[in-house]
Amino acid sequence: MYVRRAALLASSLSLVLLTACAGSGDLGTAAGGGDAPSSAPATGGAGPASPSAGGDTSAPPFPADATPDTAEPSADSQGTVTDIRLGRHDGFDRIVLELGGTGTPGWDVRYVDAPSSQGSGDAVDVAGGAVLQVTLTGTAYPYATGVEEYAADAPLTDPAAQVVTEVVFDATFEGQTVTFVGVQEEVPFRVYSLADPTRIVVEVADPA
Repeated sequence: MYVRRAALLASSLSLVLLTACAGSGDLGTAAGGGDAPSSAPATGGAGPASPSAGGDTSAPPFPADATPDTAEPSADSQGTVTDIRLGRHDGFDRIVLELGGTGTPGWDVRYVDAPSSQGSGDAVDVAGGAVLQVTLTGTAYPYATGVEEYAADAPLTDPAAQVVTEVVFDATFEGQTVTFVGVQEEVPFRVYSLADPTRIVVEVADPA
């Protein structure tokens, strides 16, 4: 009888150990199996997504590519750019265009070969190996919004930036406001909006 009980006890213990080993193997796979950044929308997102656990840290910090990114303005959009900021973050440089007025502007952001000023068509000098043109739509002149427009005597730069060489504000013309972003080379980027205050954010990834 004691021999039989010992055998049953040994069998039960083996089953418990097998179950525990199988479970720990699944947890290990789940924790270390990711090799891509977490998903995030290319437009309308809330900010950069971090790579998943155990992922490839050399990958861009957000889903992005170098193709044009566009969005429509809200029906009540009448905004004026009041400030432009440039800053460095882990894996990318960020440009923030802040607006005053009403509604949310749309955008058309793309690489261009020959940057030129709105209206006049004059060439615009932008330092860098490539130029990203940021066109905000649904914008208005300061006299229409009652908001003072951003102005700068020189291109905006940041010594900490690693991709963006400079940011050049062009002008507002017939409901569009253009800003040029000089970058070292054509790299992936993404665009999204934030509220309170209204901001359009352009994030440019480090070269691969």
